[in-house]
Amino acid sequence: MDERGRRWRLALGGEDEELAGRDQRLSAALSALYNPEDQMSDGNSGGKSRRGGLGGSAPKVARWLGDIREFFPSTVVQVVQKDAFDRLGLRQMLMEPEFLAVMEADVNLVADLVSMRGIMPEKTKETAREVIAKVVAELMERLERRTAEALRGAVDKSKRTFRPRFADIDWPRTIRANLRNYQAEHKTIVPEKLIGFMRRQRRIVDLDEVILCVDQSGSMASSVVYASIFAAVMASLPVVATKLVCFDTAILDLTDELADPVEVLFGVQLGGGTDINQAVAYCADKIEKPSKSHLILITDLYEGGNAKELVARIARLQGQGVNVIVLLALTDTGNPSYDPRLSATVAGLGVPVFAATPDQFPDLMACALRREDIHQWAASNDIKTIRPDENA
Repeated sequence: MDERGRRWRLALGGEDEELAGRDQRLSAALSALYNPEDQMSDGNSGGKSRRGGLGGSAPKVARWLGDIREFFPSTVVQVVQKDAFDRLGLRQMLMEPEFLAVMEADVNLVADLVSMRGIMPEKTKETAREVIAKVVAELMERLERRTAEALRGAVDKSKRTFRPRFADIDWPRTIRANLRNYQAEHKTIVPEKLIGFMRRQRRIVDLDEVILCVDQSGSMASSVVYASIFAAVMASLPVVATKLVCFDTAILDLTDELADPVEVLFGVQLGGGTDINQAVAYCADKIEKPSKSHLILITDLYEGGNAKELVARIARLQGQGVNVIVLLALTDTGNPSYDPRLSATVAGLGVPVFAATPDQFPDLMACALRREDIHQWAASNDIKTIRPDENA
């Protein structure tokens, strides 16, 4: 069988006898999920018969996941895992430590584990904590440096320094000032003088305060994970004072836990109703210097409380000088489901309302701290903001 025929054979299915040994295992692994009407004849996904189904055995599912991880890259594995949860109802398998140990962990899995930790057996909780810690460490490594660079003092381009940090070098000016030092044999310039931007120095009493107020209802699960990690990163920086408040119909202030993002996530209560107005009222009471405060409200704006009072409260905060931003989602897709009517009403106050990805969030915060035009920043990053007349 040529390579083209092999690929079509794997895509369309058929009798496993037509395939080589490794391809038999790959075919069986796919059938286990995408031919759910069939059942495995044994507990091994590498059998001769192309029969699907994962059954209810955690060890069997763990072996199947091992095969999937062998055959596909991690991004594909995460899609296959999601399909397994949705198509075969495997969420109960998260209760089994041996199953968790072979999962391809990502933000969505962390959200699932956080939402289920209250009903997990004790033997599973430690494994779940290890999985969450692994994902958090990977995300911190990915997001921490960029966030720190974006927030550590706004660059003041009106002033120059001849001893700049590497990140602050003004390369066009530096190159022009050193053209006479061009080394033809090396095809490069050896700069005698560096020209860069000078950073503003900020005293502790002048620190801006950022409150991340995060909706922890079930639909916002991945946004909660990312927001918690960003809050932990920002809390470690001496340039801002960061608070984290999560809410559904109750309010959970996790500010004191920010030194340990894993503990933060284990403190979150995913699911339940939503009272955004109550949460914003709580945050408003925590604001001491409105002109130096930034309220980042992360919610889909499906309000279960008093929507009219919420709008009035946000308007008052803006009038006091608080920089209010509403993120409808903080996810890798940046594609939210939200209440269009309330979103348009809040946007009518002049509040920026949009969704962002984690990679966009550091630059968003830097723009907010400089109190630059968020709408203009969003437009320059091809981010669609909600318009006041969008649902008129």
